Amino acid sequence: MQLALSRLLEPYGLVLYFVPDEEAIPGSFFGDREAGLVGNTLYLRNDTPVHSALHEASHYICMTPKRRLNLDTDAEGDFDEENGVCYLQILLSKHFPIMGPDRMLLDMDRWGYSFRLGSAKDWFEQDAEDAEAWLKHYGIITYLRDITWQCRLRE
Repeated sequence: MQLALSRLLEPYGLVLYFVPDEEAIPGSFFGDREAGLVGNTLYLRNDTPVHSALHEASHYICMTPKRRLNLDTDAEGDFDEENGVCYLQILLSKHFPIMGPDRMLLDMDRWGYSFRLGSAKDWFEQDAEDAEAWLKHYGIITYLRDITWQCRLRE
């Protein structure tokens, strides 16, 4: 898993750091086993859920360059960016063999993401046009919904 995740996130300049299982994860906004971000380092443990790793990585990808420079735990961002992050983590899951979109959507529901239509799958398939448009606007995905493998470059 570590190598596959590292390869997936390498184009974004993210560095993965696995902390020992007993230690707290630096930069974790939610604590416990959830992934953390400090600078361009994504902190994980062996028990960190893949959806958490991809969600935090998506925050890094979607934030402004200025926020990326000063990143420590709280990705900040607004409602539209958060939706973009959720949408991107689903797209990224297509490129991670042990995850895939079906499992990602199920894990998002189990973790407690809440969407107007009641599930991550319904949101993604029927109500996420604004998130898709946001990602296109910032060059994170193409108009064909392909990932560009580039971080957001502008405010």
